[in-house]
Amino acid sequence: MSVVDRHKVRELIARRAEKEIHDGDYVNLGIGMPTMVANYITENKQVVLQSENGLLGIGPYPTEEELDADLINAGKETVTAIKGASYFSSAESFAMIRGGHIDVAILGAMEVAENGDLANWMIPGKMIKGMGGAMDLVHGAKKVVVIMEHVNRAGEPKILKECALPLTGKQVVNRIITDRAVLDVTEEGLVLKEIIGDYSVEDIQKATEPTLIIDDELKKQHS
Repeated sequence: MSVVDRHKVRELIARRAEKEIHDGDYVNLGIGMPTMVANYITENKQVVLQSENGLLGIGPYPTEEELDADLINAGKETVTAIKGASYFSSAESFAMIRGGHIDVAILGAMEVAENGDLANWMIPGKMIKGMGGAMDLVHGAKKVVVIMEHVNRAGEPKILKECALPLTGKQVVNRIITDRAVLDVTEEGLVLKEIIGDYSVEDIQKATEPTLIIDDELKKQHS
């Protein structure tokens, strides 16, 4: 897949993820693709974005004219701040997360299991910079939404019966949004809620290791 196509895929996923955010929510966006969600929050929603490094009130990615090297998110990306934003220590930021004050956390993932287990922080043998705030977020946020491409670069499923990679959290994911589908983690198993693009139910099942439950009100979304 070309670089251009990958950007479009990430944009598609980020736009769909924005629908998980409701007016009045306090939201934490993970590093990478989740940060793109900030660009698509509609004007009719009053949303406060939080970053673990001590910023409440993140705005969209900056233009060249808005770049400020001292204003960064937890992923070291330059960001903007909305009117009324506040700055504080990481300790206070993690107190917000652990205290249950974050309504929605949107995170990336390498693997997700059918029971909601999440692996998103390391591949054994590869250099890592640490887990960051993900372990706290998946246990402290009221709702955890994972966004990722449906399969890896080899075309293999990333939604599995069991994660093979080290876990960030056990049974913590509520909803999975990919470039092909939206799925909910339930006690009965993974429920296919939406199909994105021209895929069929059979296509989604082939690209997903666990057996899917098809929602009675399955929706089709055009990409």
